[in-house]
Amino acid sequence: MKIEHVGLFVKDIEKTVKFYETYFDAKSSGKYHNPVSTFSSRFLSFPDGARLEVCNRDDMNPHRTSGFPLGYMHIGFSLGSKEAVDALTARIETDGYRHLSGPRTTGDGYYESVVCDPEGNQIELTV
Repeated sequence: MKIEHVGLFVKDIEKTVKFYETYFDAKSSGKYHNPVSTFSSRFLSFPDGARLEVCNRDDMNPHRTSGFPLGYMHIGFSLGSKEAVDALTARIETDGYRHLSGPRTTGDGYYESVVCDPEGNQIELTV
């Protein structure tokens, strides 16, 4: 298992992408946008293989008190298969932890499930 990526909510995706490209040699993906949820993101890939998902939504909360606050939004773990995502999601939910969504294939092609740790921090389980 490895950390697949970390998600970061920002006000300005393009300005943030340019920063990481300029100072950290990141390469950016095309922009994904879901018009229903207003979620947009771009993935930044770094030379060592690490990735950062830079995200934005119309309903972000700049005060970090609820909803979708600015800042880090989740940590993504790559589990290697859809079956592993399904199994760990079921195990975490059965053990009484919060299960927010999925497993499902997202509009940008990810097979994922979102669960929470004991403090409510979101964890994205992906292939």
